[in-house]
Amino acid sequence: MSRKVSLERTRNIGIMAHIDAGKTTTTERILFYTGINYKLGEVHHGAATMDWMEQEQERGITITSAATTTEWQDHRVNIIDTPGHVDFTMEVERSLRVLDGAVAVFCGVGGVEPQSETVWRQADRYGVPRIAFVNKMDRVGADFDRVVEMMRERLAAHPVPVQVPIGSEDDFVGVVDVIEDKAFFWDEESLGAKFHEEPVPDELRARVDEAREAVLEAVADHDDELMALYLDGEPIAPDRIRKALRAATIDLDLVPVLCGSAFKNKGVQPLLDAVVQYLPSPLDIPPVSGTDPKGKPAERRADPNEPFAALVFKLMSDPHVGHLAYLRVYSGTAKTGDAVLNVRRDKKNRVGRLLQMHANKRQEVDAAEAGDIVAAVGLKDVSTGDTLCAPHHPIALESLQIPEPVLSIAIEPKTQADMDRLGDSLERLVHEDPSFRVTTDPETGQTLISGMGELHLEIICDRLVREFKVSANVGAPQVSYKETIRREVRAEGRYVKQTGGSGDFAVVVIEMEPGEPGSGYSFEDRTKGGSVPKEFVGAVATGCEEALQNGELLGVPVVDVAVRLVDGQAHDVDSSERSFKIAGSLAVKEGLRHADSVLLEPMMDVEVVTPEEFVGAVQGDLNGRRGQLTGLEVRGGAQVIGAEVPLATMFGYVNNLRSMTQGRATYTMQFSKYAEVPDKVSANLVYR
Repeated sequence: MSRKVSLERTRNIGIMAHIDAGKTTTTERILFYTGINYKLGEVHHGAATMDWMEQEQERGITITSAATTTEWQDHRVNIIDTPGHVDFTMEVERSLRVLDGAVAVFCGVGGVEPQSETVWRQADRYGVPRIAFVNKMDRVGADFDRVVEMMRERLAAHPVPVQVPIGSEDDFVGVVDVIEDKAFFWDEESLGAKFHEEPVPDELRARVDEAREAVLEAVADHDDELMALYLDGEPIAPDRIRKALRAATIDLDLVPVLCGSAFKNKGVQPLLDAVVQYLPSPLDIPPVSGTDPKGKPAERRADPNEPFAALVFKLMSDPHVGHLAYLRVYSGTAKTGDAVLNVRRDKKNRVGRLLQMHANKRQEVDAAEAGDIVAAVGLKDVSTGDTLCAPHHPIALESLQIPEPVLSIAIEPKTQADMDRLGDSLERLVHEDPSFRVTTDPETGQTLISGMGELHLEIICDRLVREFKVSANVGAPQVSYKETIRREVRAEGRYVKQTGGSGDFAVVVIEMEPGEPGSGYSFEDRTKGGSVPKEFVGAVATGCEEALQNGELLGVPVVDVAVRLVDGQAHDVDSSERSFKIAGSLAVKEGLRHADSVLLEPMMDVEVVTPEEFVGAVQGDLNGRRGQLTGLEVRGGAQVIGAEVPLATMFGYVNNLRSMTQGRATYTMQFSKYAEVPDKVSANLVYR
């Protein structure tokens, strides 16, 4: 890639938010004002550049994260527009893993909504510095100060408003930059491309002075030199304030907050300025860490001259160029035709072509350097989360956290011709989306597809028909139950077959006990005196883990179980890994029969926004769905009801909600945790 700008002038950012907060509209304005697009694309017209899939254009929502590159004030800005719907949280996860900074967009009316909290926690996990943009300030009920307060309360963040809105709702006309002490008003006729400066309006003077004081106090806590100037009452230049605020933002201590209305073309240029001023370049973040082939810690600095290292964070099928692997290059340089090593598979690949992506359009480039986000063509046998690196300098970077699916449906081809295509198509979709799974029901032989929610699976089925030309019958959604145990047990697994010649001999004694919620499966070897030879302990662990995939009640995976290998017997000749693996499996199955197994079901955090007159009906309906109410508050003139409800009772909820509220209520739902199924409900599900 012919680098026009240095690494210091590169920004890799994501736009993240709750659904319908205005992420894609904000991105469209950024592309328009930076000269990438010559006209404004609107989400509600199905014309947004970043929502290029047919399914996105029809529904007016973002489904897949889309990457693009633009320039602003001699800086290159690589942008990833992420989905807001909880069903596509994997797209946010993989994007935040490779980004250096993020813009969190909040609705001026809704404020911090459920998915806002989810993406904020994801950004916390990856240590991504953020700035906040309070959008839709022109909407009825918009309240900038309330959104800032919600950020403090719900996100435990330290927001620092660097702008004050001029007017609100229909009277929102511009913003005051409290650091520069200037007011900015936008020209409607130029579609917001032009704006002019004016002195701060008199009626806002006290508020602006107070906001500036708050900025100085916040940054002074993080900059001793600025603290001394502040305490001495010395004038502090805007550049000096911004420098201190940038450092505190990169250290994840402060979050600069701006405001505007992307749809009404107000406030986007200052947002771009803030991206350049406050978010980090690849040089501002710590070197990326990983492990070398011996398992020792290793790291790579953001330097084109270091050995090449990149992370595959997304795979996509392109009808024109084939398989695309999206890469975030952390160090070094890769050119077209270079050989790179896939560390996980220990296989070399040759880079066929390198493309700079602009949503679903592409521009071929010669090379990719540290700090770049590109797509590569020609890489075989790569998966999401794989590390590609220089063959003589291997390093395995930290992969991604992949969420577990919570919903399954049965799918079967309509004709014999569809049968072959269905298998190939599902394999490609699994390759693209790690949160999508395909399994076969051992009882019925049916093919089950599993995902993050009804919309996720609906999109998958839609893509099968449109993209892959596969006709299929789809069953009703099924909840992905799990099992766990309530009692500690001791069990023996004995696999002995000695009838002359080489036989099998393995005896395993284990203890099983309930683990902490969310702990999954753990295995510990507590044998003494070599009762189970060390070379067979791994086989026992594998056998135990495989047996836990089919529980006693519904044949679903058993989770949150700690297994201890405490004793056993081996034979000098007849013992083998195979026999100990089978013995481990038999021991777990025996233990499960006596461990008081219980079913677990996915619980969802549900938030319903409804007019006040329907609160009683909505609460009663949620109680009837085995929901536990968790909160009731007023937000923007509407009542917001929080509840934790089993997913099994929420199918088709949108139609019920519309009918009981005359179509005036909305709801959002996201996965919370797995919880025990009540005995009465469990009795109707269990097949034993």
